[in-house]
Amino acid sequence: MTSPTTTGPATSVLDSPALRFAVRRLIRFIVSLWVLVTAAFGMIHLIPGDPVRAALGITASQALVDQRRHALGLDQPLIVQYWHFLTGVLTGDLDVSLTSQLPVTTIIGEGMPATLELAVAAFGLAIVIAIPVGTLMAVLTRGGRARRTELAFTTTSVVLGSIPNFVVGVVLVWLVGVNLHWLPVAGKSGAASFVLPVVALAIGPAAILSRILRVELLAVLQADFVRTARAKRLPAAAVYVKHALPNALTSTITLGGLLLSGMVAGTVLVENVFAWPGLGSTIVSSILGKDYPVVQSIVLVYGIGVLAVNLIVDVALSLLDPRSTIRET
Repeated sequence: MTSPTTTGPATSVLDSPALRFAVRRLIRFIVSLWVLVTAAFGMIHLIPGDPVRAALGITASQALVDQRRHALGLDQPLIVQYWHFLTGVLTGDLDVSLTSQLPVTTIIGEGMPATLELAVAAFGLAIVIAIPVGTLMAVLTRGGRARRTELAFTTTSVVLGSIPNFVVGVVLVWLVGVNLHWLPVAGKSGAASFVLPVVALAIGPAAILSRILRVELLAVLQADFVRTARAKRLPAAAVYVKHALPNALTSTITLGGLLLSGMVAGTVLVENVFAWPGLGSTIVSSILGKDYPVVQSIVLVYGIGVLAVNLIVDVALSLLDPRSTIRET
């Protein structure tokens, strides 16, 4: 008699939608990272002319140019250069600056903390503003009530969300710094110096997030489980905060991750408006000084940051809403 076929634990694990979701996301991250590294490598080779000559100037001797090209490995075959660049990225060796002769990792290490502080503080402020404002607007306007309030909120959020953050920064510098003299407008010199650049970065994302959260929360408030909670005569705060709000955060988290990625990139212009000593100021000065290895590496760092944020958002979304892993199978 033949014994019945059994499926072991390994088969059930391999058939798990969550595992397949994780594998797909990991493969996508690795492929995107390879594309990013390849594009960053191509930057210095797509620049017209000799990037070393452009960085050193026309008065530099040919011997000095050849010496720098050799130090950067630009006199080697392209495939060898690509391999060295790829291994350098994996090991953290990102060449040296053409102008200062400092290791690029040192330059990035000096500017990255200030940029991260700015981006994380702005993202935190955007969340702190968006969740209560979006929730309040959903409560006030549910069921078609308070049409004027809804129109005012929608119009204001659309306008604030469409203004570039560096324009907001310039307005804040002129109004709060130059005219009123309330806060410092340049440099990083204490807690007060964070206020204006953080607000400039956070206003637009806060407006967008609050509008999206309101729409999502209005849809959740019509769900059966919310009606059941109301039928049980639960306090209104418990219905909104414990039952409705957590189920409305899925789209908000997804959009919030995209906005965080945009904030990291948006610091480039805001840092230059407020003379903030971060990677944004460094990349602009490197572009003006034609310091291509520094520009190449900072672009790579920004790109890796965006990919990492997107991966974290995907993982967080799959934990909060396991159905998202099934819908992609």
